[in-house]
Amino acid sequence: MNKRYLRQMEVSEIGMGCMGFSHGYGKIPEREYSIRAIQEAYAYGCTFFDTAEVYGDVLYYPGHNEQIVGEAVADFRKDIVLATKFHFRNEEVENGGAVYDIIRKHLENSMKNLRTDYIDLYYLHRVNTLVPVEDVAQAMGRLISEGLIRGWGLSQVSGETLKAADKITPVSAVQNLYNMLERDCETDIFPYCVEQGIGVVPFSPIASGFLSGKITVDTQFSLVDDVRNWVPQLSRENIAANQPVLDILNHYAAEKGASSAQISLAWMLHKYPNVVPIPGSKNRERILENLGAWEVTLTDAEFEQLEAALNACQIHGHRGHVETEQKGFGRRQP
Repeated sequence: MNKRYLRQMEVSEIGMGCMGFSHGYGKIPEREYSIRAIQEAYAYGCTFFDTAEVYGDVLYYPGHNEQIVGEAVADFRKDIVLATKFHFRNEEVENGGAVYDIIRKHLENSMKNLRTDYIDLYYLHRVNTLVPVEDVAQAMGRLISEGLIRGWGLSQVSGETLKAADKITPVSAVQNLYNMLERDCETDIFPYCVEQGIGVVPFSPIASGFLSGKITVDTQFSLVDDVRNWVPQLSRENIAANQPVLDILNHYAAEKGASSAQISLAWMLHKYPNVVPIPGSKNRERILENLGAWEVTLTDAEFEQLEAALNACQIHGHRGHVETEQKGFGRRQP
């Protein structure tokens, strides 16, 4: 697979979001299935794996997803870029804990779960307004100097917050919501990140599965632990209203002999040199299909035509990339 850079770190140009093995899409697979799926993704050429300390803690226990990923990648740990995330619990901050000490404790727990003595990319999962982002950046710089992390990132942030943090300790990557239906990042995040060499790592790059074309107005989501129940584009009325986007994708998919999901990923790969999407799925076939998007190439003319067609579409439903945290952490958000 082709390679890209998250500032200083080389990764496969498509990564793997591992959340679905513990949380977010209803019933999870058997542990061994999840481990084999991650290993097959690596065998295919994926070298970038994403998890978080909270994935799985709602129905299972803290670190559930990290432990699965850690076991899966143990034999090739040194050959991949491993990313995980932490968040501040309000009580940690309100009790007067030092920012560095709080982050260090979270990091040590994640390293134990992941069976590693360093993390390649360590994200602040959501901004907490009780903690100045500049203080977080200083602590991350210290962790980098100590060799415990190679780089750090921010998730679901504004351009203003990113710039403030980047001035203190250079940011390696921003993990924000970005796909054909959610393009807020094109205004402030991408221009700054391209200029500074910061990677942009879109979560939900296939719009929670909508852009695959496999979700219809008749699709029933699990009532237990399925984030798709609150994704605006996946309401019955918005699935129908956004059909023109799928029609565009289906046209290019037919021409390219690809899936619509692959076309949506190829679109962003063509558009930005620093974008590294991390499609997530709990299904092995979908995982390999998504990774296969690196082989789907759009010509400049095809891209311009596709972009013009998308720009002419009115999008129904919007999640946005604003800092949703304020005080506390939305535990059910990816």
